[in-house]
Amino acid sequence: MKEKFYRLIERAGQLIDRIEAILPKPLAAPDWSAAVAWRYRKRAGGMGALEPVRHVGGILLSDLKEIDAQKDKVERNTRQFVEDKPANNVLLTGARGTGKSSLIKACLNHYAPRGLRLIEVDKTDLTDLPDIVEIVAGRPEKFIIYCDDLSFEEGEAGYKALKSILDGSVAASTPNVLVYATSNRRHLLPEYMKENLSYTHTEDGEVHPGEGVEEKISLSERFGLWVSFYPFSQDEYLTIAAQWLAALDASAAQIQAARPEALVWALERGSRSGRVAYQFARDYIGRA
Repeated sequence: MKEKFYRLIERAGQLIDRIEAILPKPLAAPDWSAAVAWRYRKRAGGMGALEPVRHVGGILLSDLKEIDAQKDKVERNTRQFVEDKPANNVLLTGARGTGKSSLIKACLNHYAPRGLRLIEVDKTDLTDLPDIVEIVAGRPEKFIIYCDDLSFEEGEAGYKALKSILDGSVAASTPNVLVYATSNRRHLLPEYMKENLSYTHTEDGEVHPGEGVEEKISLSERFGLWVSFYPFSQDEYLTIAAQWLAALDASAAQIQAARPEALVWALERGSRSGRVAYQFARDYIGRA
C-alpha cells in the first residue's frame, strides 16, 4: 500500500513539473550591461523576454538632412528626459521614408553614453507593457519604449493597453520611461467618411464630433509631442542622396554625376524619400 502511495506521489510530482514547464513565467530582468537597445519577444507558451540588440544602427543626428525642425524637437525632448527634466511621449507621423525611425535611433546613439536605453515593442505585444515598465521602473537608466510603424484596427487589445500606459492608468507614470512611436496615421486608427454622420449641429452652428471620432483621437492626444514629417522636394531628395553618397566615400565628381540617375531612381520608385535616397546611394556605389 505504501509503495503504491509513493508511486502516486512521484507521478503527481512529475505531472506538476510538466505543467509548470508550459505555464507563462514572469518577465525576468536581463543583463542590462549587455546592450543599449532591447527587443521584447514572445516565446513558445506565451513567455516574454527582453533580447539584447547587439548591433544598433550607427546613424548620427548629423547624418539626418532636411528635417532640422523635427530633429530639433525630438532631440530637445530626449535631452530633457535624460537630464531628469519634464519631457513628453512622442508621436512621429507622416510620409514614409522621411527619417522618423532613424531620428529615434540617432537620439539613442547620441545619449546612450548618458544612460539612455531603448526597448522595441511590437504592437501585438503592447498588452505586456505593464510588465515591461515594472521591470525597468527601479533602474537608474532612462528607457524609451519604441513602437515602430504603429497603427491599429478596430478592437485591437494593444490600443487600450497603450492608452493606459500613456495617461489612463490609476498608477502614476514612471519617471524613467517614455513612449516614442512612429506611424503613417496621425490618429493611429483608420478614419471613415461615415463617421462624420454622427456629428450634430446646434442652432448657432457649433459642430460636435461624434463619440466614435473622439475615441480615435483620444490615443494620439496622450502623446504630448507630435512631430510631423512631409514628402521631400526634388532638391531636398538630391541633398539627402548626396549626403549618403558622401557617407559611402563617393568623390565630389561622383556625387555630381549621380544626380540624373538619382532622379530616375526616384521616378521609378514613385517616391522621393530619405529611404529611397539611401537605397540609390548603395546601388550606385556598389556598381561604381
